[in-house]
Amino acid sequence: MEGRIDLAKRGDRAALEELVREHYARVYRFCARRIGDDWAADATQETFVTMQKTLKNFKRASTLDTWLLGIAHNHCRNLARKKGKEFQATETWLSQLADRQSHSVIDREALKAAMAQLSDEHREVVLLHEVEELRYADIAEILGVPEGTVKSRLHHAFLNLRRWLNES
Repeated sequence: MEGRIDLAKRGDRAALEELVREHYARVYRFCARRIGDDWAADATQETFVTMQKTLKNFKRASTLDTWLLGIAHNHCRNLARKKGKEFQATETWLSQLADRQSHSVIDREALKAAMAQLSDEHREVVLLHEVEELRYADIAEILGVPEGTVKSRLHHAFLNLRRWLNES
């Protein structure tokens, strides 16, 4: 993969197209979960336009996938703000989280209600960790916060979720 990135950085259109094809579905799903299917295509397209313009700045401090999700995260947030839509977990994302937890006796509606009570920052790290299955370091990179902040937010989010789910 490093070969394609280097080629794309030097302007090789075929290498750039391969990178887009390889990562498009993941970025689209990420955007769709954040802002819904209606706007996911726009955010995904903007992500890859940004990738093309800024790939020369990619230093490999993270994986290309994580770097792209960070760009997508920003485009989703900006698009949601511009369209006046709340930037939060979509129904699909919450359903996937509930489905992943189906081995336990968690009611989907109770989980949805508990997730709604979380702050945006706490909800975001839970979804990135549990649904997107991202590592702490990747979440930190995407959100632009220290890894310790991600761990702290997850810890407090899970404490609150447990408390609220036990109360319901």
